Amino acid sequence: MSLTGRKFWSEPDGVDRAAANVRERSRVVDGPADLDDLVERVADAECVLLGEATHGTSEFYRWRAQLSARLIREHDFDFVAVEGDWTSCYRANQFVRGDESGPETVRDLLGGFERWPTWMWANWEMAEFFEWLRLHNEEFEDDADRVGFYGLDVYGLFESLHAVLDYLEDEYPEHVEEVKEAFRCFEPYGEDAREYAKSTRMVPKTCEDEVVELLTSMRERAAERAVENAETHEEAFDLEQNALVAKNAEDYYRTMASGHGDSWNVRDEHMVETLGRLKDHHDGGKAIVWAHNTHVGDARATDMESKGRINIGQLAREEWGDDDTAVVGFGSHRGSVVAADAWGDPMEEMDLPAAKSGSYEDVFHAAGGEDRLLFTDDVADDDALAEPRGHRAVGVVYHPAAEGATTSRPTSANATTPSSTSTRRRRSTPSTSTPNANTSPNSTHRVSEPSVSGESYRRSNYSVVHCTNPTPPSDFLTSGRVSK
Repeated sequence: MSLTGRKFWSEPDGVDRAAANVRERSRVVDGPADLDDLVERVADAECVLLGEATHGTSEFYRWRAQLSARLIREHDFDFVAVEGDWTSCYRANQFVRGDESGPETVRDLLGGFERWPTWMWANWEMAEFFEWLRLHNEEFEDDADRVGFYGLDVYGLFESLHAVLDYLEDEYPEHVEEVKEAFRCFEPYGEDAREYAKSTRMVPKTCEDEVVELLTSMRERAAERAVENAETHEEAFDLEQNALVAKNAEDYYRTMASGHGDSWNVRDEHMVETLGRLKDHHDGGKAIVWAHNTHVGDARATDMESKGRINIGQLAREEWGDDDTAVVGFGSHRGSVVAADAWGDPMEEMDLPAAKSGSYEDVFHAAGGEDRLLFTDDVADDDALAEPRGHRAVGVVYHPAAEGATTSRPTSANATTPSSTSTRRRRSTPSTSTPNANTSPNSTHRVSEPSVSGESYRRSNYSVVHCTNPTPPSDFLTSGRVSK
């Protein structure tokens, strides 16, 4: 069932009838073995987009790791691309592919995730997945057969400029001045992209020309290097991508500060452009994407469309087609979540209150205490479950006390609504065969994008597949593991 084309919002009732639809049309999920139907349904897609309702939920990380491992092992997916910075995730790519120039240990790798919020990818759940992926890749002698791991996001302006400078100093010292010219433009802002953004409100001077010229030049250098051999081809791709990040990041921060245009769209357009580049880099390879539900869901099925906003889910379907773009969303009813009180603040484990009455999470909770998997293709148009409903979207900044005042209407001006998460502590050793949903790594560290406009999107984002954990999913933890 596609929700595309819904134009009007009303607060639906009929929770009991919708819960009955869930019980009738969904299936209980007790562990990884219950993912067989889901894996088979999405296996033929070119892009499988795996969401999450928060950026700090252990279960979401572990389920995505399980799904990704099976798609990689059983259906030859070529790379994982996540809502993370290019430079830090590229170090992860070097690690999982066994590149000698990358980090030697997973601990070294996690230490490289330095930009706030560090918990998003520097966590035990990811450590286990990185180690599994490295072991998987060791089975292949040809580097072209190894699975990659990349970041799609646009935030790392200065990190990418530094990466370009380091490369030029080693390989093209005669072109170092080109990137230094860009650095000099940004110098007054102390390598603080937000300070740069604020300054553009006051004075018309920007660094747009410098980063555009840098990208043009780096594309020329990359074209020269790409034809030499496989190693330089990879280096050339990284060089050009860092220049692209710098160019689009400048656009993002300038747009965010100006009030003209929508920086959300700049960001998601960059992520899909990067996704397309990665598919081309992998000779049309099959992609797995990890990002927040608000990014991977089709914006046309939400109130985002009325605000002129697009996202990864919509753009991917437009680029590669509905049949080749599968979407899997995750949600939960209550628990705890890792987030921060304000942008840049230390992470905290926060209580996540029960979902708002009438929301999708409330409906799944009313259907029973089990974790459930629902394919929306199985939902009839006249089902109570088919009506548009509120859907939680928790970012890296979250205020539980405001939850009671938050509405599920797309017109809500509240910044975030919660989605359940339970934080776990690792007591068992990492799995060496498949990332194990039953033995979660340390606590979940994960983050979402800052709220650019102060609005949240809680209407259904999924027109292909919807997964949910209606209660804190302690039932699939191993004995001795306690869900908070």
